[in-house]
Amino acid sequence: MVLCALFLLVDWDAGSLTLLRSLLWLTLSATLFAVLLPHRVTAGPGWLAVGTPWRRHTVRTDALVAVRQFGGVSSHLVLRDAHGGRLELDPRVLAANPLIWHELDTGVHRSVERGTLRQGADVLEQLGHRIDDETARAVLRASGLS
Repeated sequence: MVLCALFLLVDWDAGSLTLLRSLLWLTLSATLFAVLLPHRVTAGPGWLAVGTPWRRHTVRTDALVAVRQFGGVSSHLVLRDAHGGRLELDPRVLAANPLIWHELDTGVHRSVERGTLRQGADVLEQLGHRIDDETARAVLRASGLS
């Protein structure tokens, strides 16, 4: 909002502000805000949600049917549940938030026990090992042992 006001103020001061340019600055500011606004990831017993500025995607972690990891420039996980829920998530979010990782891991174990998770258990197992390794290194670094 401040950026939009700044754009409008500079354009007005230059004497070139028109309705079309105002709409252009407003659209540019809204697009920039939407791109830079991080997704909000929340979790609870049996569910995981990713909130975007326009929508909230939720999956039941205790009823997952598939987990896929796509690599490339920015790696991301795609989770699907038995109720049709689907969400995309950056694995770094899980590494940075141990409580969210714990909720997801607990739900995955329930999905495996119930037999609903048919694809991707190995992806989450590898991710769990990587998160555990990073956590152990951080603890050793903080204690001065590494």
